[in-house]
Amino acid sequence: MQRFVLGFIVAILVLAAVGLAVVFTGAFNVAASVPHTGLETWVLSTTMRNSVRRHAEGIAVPASIGEDQVREGFAQYRQSCVYCHGGPGVDPADWAQGFTPEPPFLPDTVRRWRPQDLFWIVKNGIKMTAMPAFGGHLDDRQIWGVVGFIQRLPDMPAETYERLGREADQPAQPGGTGAPSSAATPGG
Repeated sequence: MQRFVLGFIVAILVLAAVGLAVVFTGAFNVAASVPHTGLETWVLSTTMRNSVRRHAEGIAVPASIGEDQVREGFAQYRQSCVYCHGGPGVDPADWAQGFTPEPPFLPDTVRRWRPQDLFWIVKNGIKMTAMPAFGGHLDDRQIWGVVGFIQRLPDMPAETYERLGREADQPAQPGGTGAPSSAATPGG
């Protein structure tokens, strides 16, 4: 038994020494131009997914997110998110493809997440991914608007995304918020 314990302690010390050697020698390449290995990808993505799920537990999902709130979410998405995540008919900016890991194309990936997970991600960001925390300058209502909008991305035609942009660019109507009241909803 003593031999086992001694072997275990030696193994831990060797692992610690190797870890410190990697840290202090610069042996690990931190260049964003070098893709993660399969093991690194698995460790980072699994850790991120499980952390988000754990920290998002207990977040109350609103019964509904109103159309005005979703339109505000579209405006925020177009202003801050589309450059990295793209949109229907809109590719991410070339520079965003230089991130490691590359930001997910949300129309293809948003369905993997629960609404409370999306809320937590938008509010808190994700370390070491270039995903910023928007909770410092958006309130919860605004963040839910972004979540409501991005949940519609997988089924949104490029024409609808383009139309929302045109409507958002129109000057405010007297007594209104910019988009004509007869406009179709963001989902279709």
